Amino acid sequence: MALSGSCHCGRVAFDLDGEVGEVYDCNCSMCRRRGGLLAFFPREALTLRMPDEAAGTYRFNKHHIAHRFCPDCGIAPYSEGEDPRTGARTAAVNVRCLDGIDLAVLKVVQVDGASL
Repeated sequence: MALSGSCHCGRVAFDLDGEVGEVYDCNCSMCRRRGGLLAFFPREALTLRMPDEAAGTYRFNKHHIAHRFCPDCGIAPYSEGEDPRTGARTAAVNVRCLDGIDLAVLKVVQVDGASL
């Protein structure tokens, strides 16, 4: 399934080849504050529609995840990292930034990221 997403102003935009099923509501210090709902995909499923440099990057804690955000509007539509079990490159997409997603039909899984 082809999806598209972006920040609020559209400076950080991407296409996503995948299907959103289960999403994660994490309570870590970052996710709790930004209020995102995350779905995970192989990094290859995410195609940027802008130069990589258009997005800012924020890293915290162990610096394993690159939280990508728009320097203009501040919205963080996706993050990049590696699956700790396999080492595969992954993308965590904030499904609230995807076009045409009905949030009411998604299965939301609570994640205790604050304890990790």
